[in-house]
Amino acid sequence: MAEAIEIDTDDLERRMKGAMESLRHEFASLRTGRASASMVEPITVDAYGTVTPINQVGTVNVPEPRMVTINVWDKALVNKVEKAIRESGLGINPQLNGTIIMLPIPELNEERRRELTRVAAQYSEHARVAIRNVRRDGMDQVKKAKAAGMAEDDQKFWEQAVQELTDRMIAEVDKALEAKQAEIMQV
Repeated sequence: MAEAIEIDTDDLERRMKGAMESLRHEFASLRTGRASASMVEPITVDAYGTVTPINQVGTVNVPEPRMVTINVWDKALVNKVEKAIRESGLGINPQLNGTIIMLPIPELNEERRRELTRVAAQYSEHARVAIRNVRRDGMDQVKKAKAAGMAEDDQKFWEQAVQELTDRMIAEVDKALEAKQAEIMQV
């Protein structure tokens, strides 16, 4: 009689959720025409000889739907922060007001909106690929367990469990993409 062999679906689910979390982070970096503190997260500044994220050299606020402000703590870094924002590729023109840098978020034109929806679709496809890679690892575990003496009924059960987990996570990716594209296209 074959012994019952378990597949660690919790680990597979954790790894798939990691891909989902990565997708959410990538989506947050997409500019949608609305101000968000996460827009400036990836921008770094050379502060005191160290590459430092902007949120560690000043306070990032969103006082209005179309405005991000950065209150730089050290006056000597204001110009460096402004330069880093200009060179970041965000397409935002910072305005200085003492130690406060204001970032007015311009309206997105139709062409840019469509381009951003394509980028969002690419990000979601990367997440789907990562999830399918985790699925493949899970199916490989099932095959190894089958070779080690897993019963055929157990094999079918675990294959179905891995597939259901994959389908659920892919549906989550699709739902997140749909929401992000709707947010981008909203005028």
